[in-house]
Amino acid sequence: MGGGSGGVRASRVSASYGARVALAEVDRLGGTCVNVGCIPKKLFSYAAHFRGDFEDAASFGWTLGEARFDWATLVANKDREIARLNGVYERLLVNNGVEILRGRAAVIDAHTVEVDGRRRSARHILVATGARAQIPAIPGAELGITSNEAFYLNQLPSRAVVVGGGYIALEFASIFNGLGVRTTLAYRGERLLRGFDAELGERIAEEMRNKGVDVRLNQVPARLEKTTGAELEVSYADGTREKTDLLLFATGRVPNTTGLGLEAAGVRLAADGAVEVDAYGRSSVESIHAIGDVANRLNLTPVATAEGMALARTLFLREPTAMDYENVPTAVFSDPNVATVGLSEQAARERFTAVELYKTSFRSLKHALGGSKERIFMKLVVDAKTQRVLGAHMIGPDAGEVIQGIAIAVKLGATKAQFDATLGIHPSAAEEFVTMREKAA
Repeated sequence: MGGGSGGVRASRVSASYGARVALAEVDRLGGTCVNVGCIPKKLFSYAAHFRGDFEDAASFGWTLGEARFDWATLVANKDREIARLNGVYERLLVNNGVEILRGRAAVIDAHTVEVDGRRRSARHILVATGARAQIPAIPGAELGITSNEAFYLNQLPSRAVVVGGGYIALEFASIFNGLGVRTTLAYRGERLLRGFDAELGERIAEEMRNKGVDVRLNQVPARLEKTTGAELEVSYADGTREKTDLLLFATGRVPNTTGLGLEAAGVRLAADGAVEVDAYGRSSVESIHAIGDVANRLNLTPVATAEGMALARTLFLREPTAMDYENVPTAVFSDPNVATVGLSEQAARERFTAVELYKTSFRSLKHALGGSKERIFMKLVVDAKTQRVLGAHMIGPDAGEVIQGIAIAVKLGATKAQFDATLGIHPSAAEEFVTMREKAA
């Protein structure tokens, strides 16, 4: 049940192991990631970065004509790429012998699923229905949008308010700002990116402010009203107000389990609606399993696909395989990017007796000739006793690309001495990860 990244991977791999598989999907294949998440978001992020690239070009001697941006062109090109990926996913399934059932599925009992009125029996049922955006219960909330709708706006607004402090909020605030929209980022907390290393949240707020985003912390929208025409007015809990053309809620997501018949079938759900599962993805009903965002363990696309492969091995190769959630790298495609792998400083101090820190902050060579204030930040968290690198964190251009390589070393348990013994590529920003020698206070 569910044709997103996790469901498609689990279905395809299970079929390759000899299982007879049917996948039910009511919407387009690829789920949130392909249709209204990772892929279109990254395309929009690329578009937004060009403004800074044009500004940098002048410092290298380029004389450019008037730069103009056309929102409709970006949306149309994005739609064409998403349609191509939808087709790729379908071919992958069909070529591996997976039957695709177009319709909404519901669980009838431990071994029966109903898709648009037709019942089918199965030895195993997999719930991979993802999650949906959560909107706060404030007056006028229906006037706002979520990231789903942001990918299909008829026109780009002149002003936008983005509410939230996580991945989606930072990414869309950066996208809007980069495309020339006057952007406010309002977050109820004291720092952005809760759950990340604290310094990342503090420093990315500063970087985004330097790029023109009005970052407002401890700010909670209390009411949203329509004024004249399409204009909106946001009233905050502290009494302040703001006029805008668009408000985007990026205030969390909840598992998609409503109306699936899971509880009636005996499946235990958590308070937030997530399917409770064991280390192998099995729910309280032995034949029903769950992976991805609907299980709400670590909600990242590569995690969902890895869970899908692990489940396929467990069920059809009879090789019980538990997902390893340690040292999973991740990136936030804000401007600049944020990326991390391993433990934050705070988490490391809770788990280890003594921790050493190595940090650096610098202006990249690319910006040496121009007026950009952007600074790259890097941080290593090290176990003082064993010298193993527990965490690596970065803010800067292509941080995700850099941390992907660093993640291999962290996953393998590399020590600080092994980092130090690795020669850097000069001149590059990434070399700083192997040249940091002085411990931070």
